Amino acid sequence: MHMTLNEAETLVRSVFETNGVSPEAALSVARALVQSEAAGQSGHGLRRVPAYVQQVRTGKVVGRAKAVSTRTRPGVLSIDAAHGFAYPALDLAVTELPAIAREQGIAFSGIHRSHHAGVMALTVERFAEKGLVAMMFANAPAAMAPWGGKRPLFGTNPIAFAAPVFDAEPLVIDLALSKVARGKVMEATQKGVSIPDDWAFDADGNPTTDAVAAMKGTMAPSGGAKGAALAMMVEVFAAALSGAQFSYQASSLFDEKGPPPALGQAIIVIDPDAAAGSGAAGRMAELAAEMAKEDGVRLPGRRGRGLRARAMEQGLDLEDDVIAAIHALG
Repeated sequence: MHMTLNEAETLVRSVFETNGVSPEAALSVARALVQSEAAGQSGHGLRRVPAYVQQVRTGKVVGRAKAVSTRTRPGVLSIDAAHGFAYPALDLAVTELPAIAREQGIAFSGIHRSHHAGVMALTVERFAEKGLVAMMFANAPAAMAPWGGKRPLFGTNPIAFAAPVFDAEPLVIDLALSKVARGKVMEATQKGVSIPDDWAFDADGNPTTDAVAAMKGTMAPSGGAKGAALAMMVEVFAAALSGAQFSYQASSLFDEKGPPPALGQAIIVIDPDAAAGSGAAGRMAELAAEMAKEDGVRLPGRRGRGLRARAMEQGLDLEDDVIAAIHALG
C-alpha cells in the first residue's frame, strides 16, 4: 500500500488515540514510528504498532503518562517517563536541554521508567540542527551475553551521536552494539524468513539462521569482546546513572506480558564552541570535506536523511500485512 507520510502518521496516531493514548503522546509516537519507516528502519517503524498497542491495553505502557523533568543540578536534567512511551520524554529532553547546554557548556539528561527508544538518530540530529553536539545511550531488555557467557544480561544497547556541520547536513551516527538491531530479527520472525548465521545464537550458544530460535537466544555483539564491553558502558549511562532498570530486569518490548520495562536513556549535549571558542561547526565541515574527497566514502547519517527526504516527496510503500494489522487495532 502506498501512503504519504501525513497519511501514515494520521493512521497511526488515530489507532493509538482509539486505544487510550493521550493525543500528545499519540502524536509523538506516530511521528517517531513513521519517520523511522521513512529512514529505512522498518524494524523500528510501523511493525511496532501492534505490540505497542497491546502493551497499552494491558497497562504495560501507560498511554496517558506525562513525562516530567526535574533540574537536579545546574547541568543535569532528570526526566521521569512515568512508564509511558519514550518518545514524549525524548521530546521533552530536546526542548529543555539546549538552553542548559548553552548556559553551562554541557548538559546531561537521564530518563527513567521509559520504553523503547526507537531510532536514536532521529533524536540526536534534532540537537545538531540546533547547533549542538549530542550523544545518546539507551538500554534494552536483555538480549546479549557478556563476552564468554550464554545468559542474556545486556540489551542491544545502542549509541547515537550527532554534530553540526557548517552550511551542510549534520553528521549522525546510530549503531546497536549487537551485530544488528534486534528489531531486524523480530521483523524476520514476522515475515517467516531466515537470518544470516552471524547475527545471533540460539539458547545453547550456537550460531543460528532461525529467527525464532534467535529471539529465544542471544544476539551476537558487534566487534566481539569490544562490543560486549561497550554494552556494559551503555548500561552504566542509561540505567545506573539514570535510575532506570538494568536490561536483565526489564520485560520484553515485543509482547504485552509482564510489568512495564522501565528502561532508561541518557543524553549528553555539548555547546561545541564552549571549550575552543567559535567555529567548531566550520572545523567539522573541514573534516567532512576531507572524508568526502575519497570516492566511496559516505558521510554518516546522509543515507537515512536522504531516504526520509525522498519519502517526504514520494511517500511510503508499506506492506499490506503491516497496514492490515494496524487497521485491526482501531
